[in-house]
Amino acid sequence: MKSNRNDRTNQRIERISMQHAVVGIDIAKDAHAAQMTDFRGRSLTPRHLSFPNTLEGFEKFLRWVKEAQSKHRLTSLLIGLEPTGHYWFNLANWLLQQGIEVVLVNPVTTHRNKENRDNSPSKNDPKDALVIADVVSRGYYTDYVTQAAVFERLKTLMSDREYWVKQSTSLGNRIVRWIDLYFPEFRQVFPDWTVLRSLASLHACPMPCDLKRLSIDEVIDHWRKQGMRRASGVSGRAKAAALLAAATHSIGDTRATEEARQDIRRLLQTYEHVVAMLGEMDEAIQSILAEIPLAEQLRSICGLGNMTLAAILASAGDLRLYAHGRQLLRRAGLNLAECTSGKFKGQIKLSKRGDSTLRKHLYWGMLNLVRQNPDFKRWHAHNQAQGMKKQASLFKLIGKLARILIGMVQRGETYRSALAAPVAA
Repeated sequence: MKSNRNDRTNQRIERISMQHAVVGIDIAKDAHAAQMTDFRGRSLTPRHLSFPNTLEGFEKFLRWVKEAQSKHRLTSLLIGLEPTGHYWFNLANWLLQQGIEVVLVNPVTTHRNKENRDNSPSKNDPKDALVIADVVSRGYYTDYVTQAAVFERLKTLMSDREYWVKQSTSLGNRIVRWIDLYFPEFRQVFPDWTVLRSLASLHACPMPCDLKRLSIDEVIDHWRKQGMRRASGVSGRAKAAALLAAATHSIGDTRATEEARQDIRRLLQTYEHVVAMLGEMDEAIQSILAEIPLAEQLRSICGLGNMTLAAILASAGDLRLYAHGRQLLRRAGLNLAECTSGKFKGQIKLSKRGDSTLRKHLYWGMLNLVRQNPDFKRWHAHNQAQGMKKQASLFKLIGKLARILIGMVQRGETYRSALAAPVAA
């Protein structure tokens, strides 16, 4: 499609002919509601159809569609649905397997058009289904395109990883809270509590009262029992002495020592299990990236890490399907939104209507690029020298990165500094 937004909307409208039956489906967890209209938005069914989220329900829905099409002599079919949660995936994929066109309607569009027919703010499933069919007939939809299996595998794995990263962060915060309550001086000895010697100490003798009756050699023996190979030495003995001194003058809570000891044991076991799982996931992600030719091509950008690359490909899918970098920015919600009316001109902001995970990783990836990549570092310095704020420069460079990524994929080229403009970002 053309890059102009109005042209694309017109093309989506022209795609729906007089022979089209347009079906809107309101998605729910257990039962969906469907309504059918013609290309002008006229309702073709006297009542809505409610069908369960099962194979029998899907077949019932398809029979209902075929009967209505036959009655009104319509030969083409376009089904629009609202991507609510995860409940729509099975239905959408099943319809694609039947060779039926499926399009998606933004829930915000449905909400803002629900008063068009009856001038009423009322909301129910049959009405929502009719509103969805209406907005599809006016071209306000996006095509649902399934990705290749390798991209779906990467997407599933990255989604799983995002969840467990949040869990590991939450567990880490709980452990820090525990240390602050029961052994606040511990952080003076081990500023980074995740190092091996610190974890061994928390496993073996987490409470100050556990350490007060130990000697330096006994502390080192406990570290060895926890699997440390180089537990002693000058630095090891110094750490043990500092830990014993901190325990002697600790102000930690001593009212529930046994319960606190069990608490930190459970927290550490869970945290280490999650960290081990994340390590396995990272290896699996590297293995999947090796199966994607685009990944090796995009790795030619110095400073673009593997996790950033995996997140981009998982969230955006096959970049060969994109015509311009603006499409990637819009998918991430990084397109600009302006509010003006008459003489009033509001502030231009990011729309933030898109994939928040993709937006996050593009931002983190840019932070790495302006530190490690000479070109992006130079462009960032140039933008700031022109009076641009740091954050504005970063987001401007994210737009440049999006155009570079899509351009590289379209041309089948690797990144070369000579291809970029000397200073302009």
